Amino acid sequence: MSEVTTRAATTDSTAQKPGGGTRGRPADRPATGPRWDRRTTDLLARSALVTERGAGPATASSPTGSPTRGREHAFRVRRIDFAELKGWHFRQPTGNLAHQSGRFFTVEGLRVRTSAGSFPEWHQPIIRQPEVGILGILAKEIDGVLHFLMQAKMEPGNPNLLQLSPTVQATRSNYTRVHRGAPVRYVEYFAGPRQGRILADVLQSEHGSWFYRKHNRNMIVETRDEVPPHPDFCWLTLGQLYELLRRDNTVNMDSRTVLSSLPPLAELPDSRLALTPDAEVLSWLTEHRSTQDWTIELCPLTGLPGWARTEREISREDGRFFDVVAVAVEAGNREVPSWTQPLIEPHGEGVAAFLLHEFDGVPHVLAHARMEGGLPLVVEVAPTVQCVPANYPEDRRPRYLDEVLAAPPARIRYNAVHAEEGGRFRNAVSRYLIVESDGALAAEPLPPGYAWLSVRQLERLTSAGLSVNVQARTLLACLRSVARPS
Repeated sequence: MSEVTTRAATTDSTAQKPGGGTRGRPADRPATGPRWDRRTTDLLARSALVTERGAGPATASSPTGSPTRGREHAFRVRRIDFAELKGWHFRQPTGNLAHQSGRFFTVEGLRVRTSAGSFPEWHQPIIRQPEVGILGILAKEIDGVLHFLMQAKMEPGNPNLLQLSPTVQATRSNYTRVHRGAPVRYVEYFAGPRQGRILADVLQSEHGSWFYRKHNRNMIVETRDEVPPHPDFCWLTLGQLYELLRRDNTVNMDSRTVLSSLPPLAELPDSRLALTPDAEVLSWLTEHRSTQDWTIELCPLTGLPGWARTEREISREDGRFFDVVAVAVEAGNREVPSWTQPLIEPHGEGVAAFLLHEFDGVPHVLAHARMEGGLPLVVEVAPTVQCVPANYPEDRRPRYLDEVLAAPPARIRYNAVHAEEGGRFRNAVSRYLIVESDGALAAEPLPPGYAWLSVRQLERLTSAGLSVNVQARTLLACLRSVARPS
């Protein structure tokens, strides 16, 4: 977003028009300016080239990469019975799992009926959190290079607990201090009166399979203030973040989705070219949102068909997909040092992958208009492949899964394991892949629901909000990490 300034009227702006009157704008009206800010683009491109060390720590010694960081705080997570949850209870008569404050989130039942896909009806538990949280990264130009303030944050569901999170990662309940704990550090840059220059600000959905219509405000704010330091935070360049994105379980989901909302690093010569015009891409997505029949409604958790509750978990009777479990958490550097909560724990490692192909030199990804029961608009742009393979029998494997998993190393542009949202999901990890398509597959007719989108089109849909799902946004951030500006 460009800075708009009010300029004083000049002699030229009030000059007489031929035939009388004045031309130009009145002195009290703000001047127009460019819709895109070249300074921001240049700063981002320069920051992406600094990969080893900026003004903060070296990439190899970022807070999550240092084994001493975790030892400075007491981090512990253990499974407990539901009866050991403090402040949580199963409401009667619905059986929904809720906090006594009425805030944070609830675990409820969901019933989905649809004419799309292989499963016309299903029931499942789902997290309902009807509040918009803030995922915000603070940016600052240091020694001529744009840096981003990242937090080494413990989340109870992360496989290695500590990962790089945004400057602020907080639900409304947290930053309004419903928990009566310490205030959220640096939240003043993102909530309330604006204290910096907005680089990105967009509403984005969260996991549509496990959240009911949940979305967060993804923000990047540039400041010129002197920001008070804290040992759990560090300044990293965009290049350092891209290097860390190539490591397993290092950059958390919330950071990845915020990074995907950055403006493009450069305006490439092919940026206006695509296999399909933008209007047709929007029509393709709108059609899939409009022409399918579905009924999606919340229902009681008690008696949910196909699911059973024990003292320790809520799980499917056939043992597939995921469980709802409870944990006790100790975290010395969080706003509240200890608490208990429910988490969703999936079965097996997921796969999220884009097939990539260049048409006339223009990079495109094969996107899927995917329906998920919890998405705010039901259908969003998803990766080519998004699944947990263990949940599918051999004769019903998702389309393109085998092409992605069998790709030779020479065609794999990106490959790393990332955790999903560690504040609500336990040990939820997926292998994220970007795989170059072979020419034969790119020439084949596409099945319903799939379309080749240029990377620029994917970026534009992402910047619009509530159009690209969280897995595809992660892959967009990963794709940028392997396609640096020269």
